[in-house]
Amino acid sequence: MANTYRKIILHVVFAVKYRQALLHKSWRRNVFGYIHEAINGRGNYCIKVGGYNDHIHILFDYKCKEPIEDIVREIKKASNILINQKYSKIKFDWQVGYGVFSVGWKELDQMIKYVDPDFQERHHGKGCSFKDDYFRLLKEYEVEYKDEFVFEFFDNILDE
Repeated sequence: MANTYRKIILHVVFAVKYRQALLHKSWRRNVFGYIHEAINGRGNYCIKVGGYNDHIHILFDYKCKEPIEDIVREIKKASNILINQKYSKIKFDWQVGYGVFSVGWKELDQMIKYVDPDFQERHHGKGCSFKDDYFRLLKEYEVEYKDEFVFEFFDNILDE
């Protein structure tokens, strides 16, 4: 539509099923690259993909060509197939669900640094858990949630 302008930067986060540490360091950057290209292939502009052994962060310029849930579903499905066929020796699955957060233009540089795989490696390698980070994001963005619908974490499974 003429004279319609927008800039929508999204930060998508999702986890390995049961938050298992299955994204091996030796190949996870290949998966990040694959996801980066898949986001672009869907008509968006991927800015950065990163994560750690149990989760993924995707930062991209959303072009509004399809619903966000379709993008995430298809990215998870395609990367799941890639990981199972090429990298993982055991059955790999992504956890059901995801988080999506808007990123202001002024915060973009800071978010790029946060999502960067090297930062994620240092950040989570020092003991900051994905669970703590995820709940921090939910609170920071004032997202209402119910505990029973948030990702299943190992400590929740062990407590049952």
